[in-house]
Amino acid sequence: MNRPVVVGVDGSPSSLVAAEHAARTAVQRSRPLHLVHGYLHPLGYGVPLNPYDLGVPAPTDEAQKMLEQVAAELTERHPGLRAEVRQVAGGPGAALVEESRRAELVVVGSRGHGGFAGLLLGSVSGQVAQHGHCPVLVVRPADEPIPVGGPVVVGVDGSESAALAVRQAADEAVRRGTALVLMHVRPEGRPGGVPEEVAESGAAEHAGSAELLAGAAGRVRADHPGLTVTERPVRAAKPEQALIEASGEATLVVVGSRGRGGFAGLLLGSVSHALAQHAHCPVLVAHPYEPAD
Repeated sequence: MNRPVVVGVDGSPSSLVAAEHAARTAVQRSRPLHLVHGYLHPLGYGVPLNPYDLGVPAPTDEAQKMLEQVAAELTERHPGLRAEVRQVAGGPGAALVEESRRAELVVVGSRGHGGFAGLLLGSVSGQVAQHGHCPVLVVRPADEPIPVGGPVVVGVDGSESAALAVRQAADEAVRRGTALVLMHVRPEGRPGGVPEEVAESGAAEHAGSAELLAGAAGRVRADHPGLTVTERPVRAAKPEQALIEASGEATLVVVGSRGRGGFAGLLLGSVSHALAQHAHCPVLVAHPYEPAD
């Protein structure tokens, strides 16, 4: 199954940056690129004013021209790129989640049309990052050049979701020809307490962190012998703070969609959500692939 790289395009600056990144990725992976635009009923979110006049949402010529122009510009800039355009009935987020069932990667911008500066993560990118059936790349920030040359950084916490993130991060580092940094964030020490007990607890936490990172690094090195892997234990008030800071020197940050303490009802973990909002580089939210039909 030749899964495509799928990117959501609505003509906004954020989506055009995402499309550029998606085109580069598609060429790198020798995959076709599908530019997808989700469209709704012209009267709103599929709900006409007259409840008895249900109507059917329809694609628009304007959106089709926009998609074709973006595809033409991308194929001109990226020799060998195979690009297709498609309008899909339904909300943009729902359309991309459905496309993710058959995709190699879904790429979204961190904003779209109708976004507000105060809403740090757009509703579409948040929805796809939560519900995707394949890895989801949130390209951010839209107003800065996409970083290259830095390492791929991935958070490690011992969870199954993080283990998947480490595997996908290692694959990304190999593709990009860069190093992989494994980060485990320990909580900062609490003030007060008996000094000897605080020191003993800190030593135990440090040993546990080192053991966790060593195990993850060992598995990565076994699968990718030539990959440079760095183990980085850090202390911070919150894991997301440390990862956001690390993203300033990274070409990509990879996170699981869940972590320790996650619940099934919380569709996107607090760490992955914070990274998708605030990171200084693109964020890959790791998801397992939907089985091929």
